[in-house]
Amino acid sequence: MLTLTLDTDEPVELRDFVGAFTSLANEFERFVDREFPNGHSDPKMFVREVRRGSIEADILTGLTVYALPTAAAMIDQAMVLEDFVRRWGGRFQALVLGKFASGELETTAELKDWADTVRSIAADPIASHRLEASTFHDGKREIRAAFKFSASEARTALANIEDRRNALSKPDHDSHARVLMVFTRTDVNDADLGKSSGERVRIEEISGSSLSLMYGSEVAESRIKHEIREADENVYKKGFVVDVIVKLRTGKPVAYSVTNVHDVLDLPD
Repeated sequence: MLTLTLDTDEPVELRDFVGAFTSLANEFERFVDREFPNGHSDPKMFVREVRRGSIEADILTGLTVYALPTAAAMIDQAMVLEDFVRRWGGRFQALVLGKFASGELETTAELKDWADTVRSIAADPIASHRLEASTFHDGKREIRAAFKFSASEARTALANIEDRRNALSKPDHDSHARVLMVFTRTDVNDADLGKSSGERVRIEEISGSSLSLMYGSEVAESRIKHEIREADENVYKKGFVVDVIVKLRTGKPVAYSVTNVHDVLDLPD
């Protein structure tokens, strides 16, 4: 089972207490869905003990995981719970540091669950939150993995969650007119409108990185492809004055869509 302990100096609001446990159950279900396509979980919470300064509850995961779709042999559930606690702790540490891997925490549901996880102790000056994976042998409890965080870390996590929400709420595109674009990689083949062309360009006014190029109009594509395929001069020594739509991901440019070409310039050596 999983055991969650909230050590607090101040009383915990009931909704924050419930949120700490339901968010953990939701995250466990996501973990099972990601890691075990043949798995199923039905987490249920049981309060073990409530005393001054501490609330302890067990979560029976209702976990069923088969090694293969046709196999009856069960995967070691204790190892699954150990892995979950370690990964859960790792995700929390990344959240505190404000470091997000690609695809991490990009839905409002996940962000809400992590906010609920930390909110129960965030307002308490000295509280802590501890998650354990444990098994029982001959009536004795054995802790297989554990992770603990403090109230100060919870407050940092809440601030980063809010920043993450703000970043995800930003527009997914931005427009720029008459910027200078240079090629870092070209492709003679045509590309469907709105699809990545396989080419990469740099627009210093927007980003110092080389990004993928898409074509937002057939006229713009025809003009640029002419310079790539038929012009006598090296296309890498040319600058294109263009209008672009900048595709954004969490507020950062990831691709350019050229909608208009105003001019083609010879760049100085």
